[in-house]
Order: sequence, then structure tokens, then C-alpha cells
Amino acid sequence: MTTTLRCAIVGTGAVAHFHARAVEAHPHAELVAVTNQTRSKADDFAAQWGGPAVFDTLDELLDAEHPDVVLICTPPGVHREQTLASFAAGAHVVVEKPPAPSLDELDDMRAAAAAADRELAVVFQQRTGTAAAHAKQLLASGALGHPLIAVCQTLWYRDTDYFAVPWRGKWETEGGGTTLGHGIHQLDLLAFLLGDWTSVQGRLWRLDRETQTEDASTATVTFAGGVVAQVVTSAVSPRQTSAIRIDTQKATITVEHLYGHGHENWSITPAPGFEDEAAAWALPDAEERSDHAPLLRDVFDALLSGSPLPPTADAPARSFEIVAAIYASAAADGALITPASLAEHPTHRAGFASPVADLRDRD
Repeated sequence: MTTTLRCAIVGTGAVAHFHARAVEAHPHAELVAVTNQTRSKADDFAAQWGGPAVFDTLDELLDAEHPDVVLICTPPGVHREQTLASFAAGAHVVVEKPPAPSLDELDDMRAAAAAADRELAVVFQQRTGTAAAHAKQLLASGALGHPLIAVCQTLWYRDTDYFAVPWRGKWETEGGGTTLGHGIHQLDLLAFLLGDWTSVQGRLWRLDRETQTEDASTATVTFAGGVVAQVVTSAVSPRQTSAIRIDTQKATITVEHLYGHGHENWSITPAPGFEDEAAAWALPDAEERSDHAPLLRDVFDALLSGSPLPPTADAPARSFEIVAAIYASAAADGALITPASLAEHPTHRAGFASPVADLRDRD
């Protein structure tokens, strides 16, 4: 590998612009090629980002350009085949969330990465930012005592036009509903802060949208160390928020934002009797907001140095497993799902299609 990472983008929709901006900002990365299912959209995208080569297919791109890194910004149904093709061509892969429509497909992607001696990074940009790193350090060090209970909310609003896109709201093309497509962001941040999960009980709900999949879900998740988290995800909530609250023995950590957070979105409130310790918990003076840019910067730096992926981009299956467990639990009428039972699950490693309680008939 050279001292400059030659990057290619697959899929040139809205999220691809975040990737292109991150490549442009890195001193040792360049965008050399793009491809999209619709050629005219790829041409327009390339014209905005320095004129990289445009190809009709990923195979043509890989054969001609041999990129060091492939940034996959397509719907999840094609992530596996695009990832495997990229590894076979010798590239590292950065893939947008959700990384795949199933755990089996993600396992294939991880196995292919290991076989090719390449890295697989998944974009969960909510892990990034100096505030999240600071909160994680406080929790891990024990400075706040043991974490006890948590609340994780992804309350978003997606109207009927959003679900009119042909691949949305269908098990076979989107893989899941708002839990997989939206809630996974905050679940990933929650797991980044709290670590490994130990059990999940969940339910799926269809409250107002015309979809096969759920437009809301509820779940209880426990974590190693005994933390209990209540999780609510919705695509029908007009006042939108993305929020996490973690109550520890000494303090409450909260973050409330929508699609990205900075220091102003976080707070640490001491419990009675621990006010004198609060000064030591203050956020650092230097601020970096959560975004694609710091995540991709750290991934690129790791690839260039040969270092392991940073904590902001490792553990690609952790939050994906929690989501899978919510669907598996819902399929079993709220049964308790553990990592061991999920590893051997007869259906939900291959896909998340599950019964959804339909509450739309209000007459």
C-alpha cells in the first residue's frame, strides 16, 4: 500500500457526500473512482468531487482502478456481494450501516475480511466525538461508580413519502423497519458506552405507516455488569429526538440530539453527595463533534499505519446483534434472547422478518 489511500465510492446517494468530504479532508486519501446503479447520478456526483473516474459497475471499477479502500454507500441488500467483491480485489471496506440484512451475511463479510487480510469497518458515526469518548472513559474507569439503568430513545418522524421509495418498508429489500434502519444508531452508541449485551426482550409495532415492517419497537436490554436499558424506537414521532440516559451510582449521563452531537448535547449530573467530584468529570476543553469525518479519518490513519481499527469503527456485529435479538424476541412473543441463543437461532440469523403487532385499526 502506498502512502496515499486510493478510495472508491459505491452508491452516490446522500450519504456518499459525507464519505467524499471525509476523503477530501484527509491528507493521505484521494477519491479515484465512483459507481452507481444510475450512471447519470454517478456522473453528477463525480463532477462535484474532483472528477474521479466513473464506472457502470463495481466489477469494472475494481478491475480498472484496484482501489485501496472501497466505501459502500448502497442499500443493505447488496452489501455482502459488494463487500466480498472488494475483498477479493484486495481492498479494505468501509460499509454504511446496517452492514448487512442478516447476521449470516455479516458473518460472511467478516470471514472474507479475515481470509483476505483486509479490514471491515462499519459506519456508526454516533460513537465519535470527544464527548462520547469522555463518557466512555468515565464509565470504564469506574469514576462514576457502577452504571445501573439506562434509557435509549430513537424517536424520529418519517412520513408516507419516505416509505414510498420502492425498497423501503419491505423485509426482503430493507431487512427490517425502524429498529434496523434508525434505532441501530443509538443502540450502537449505548453499546459503545456500556459494552457487551447479555439479554434482550423485544416487541414490534405497526402504529400508522403502510409497511410490511415495524414503524415502532420496544425492548429491554441487559448488559454485562448488570445494567438494564429500556429501548424505544419510532418512525412516527413528530418531535424528533435521539437520546440516551445512563444512571450510575454517582451521576446521570445524558445526551439528547437528533442526527449528531457535540458538547452542548451532553450533561453529567452528580447524585446527591457527589457534587464535589463533578469538576473532575467535566468535558474536555477541545471539542470534536460526532460525524463521518472523524470516524473515517481514524480508520484511514489505522489502515495507513497498519494498526487495528479504532474503537469507533471496530466490533461491527455488537449493535447488529442487539437489533437481531429484538426481532428474534418479537418473533417469539417477547421471549428472552441471549447471545448464546442468538448464535444458534434457527431463523433470525438469516433474516429479520418477524410478526408485527398491527394497531392501526382504531375504529
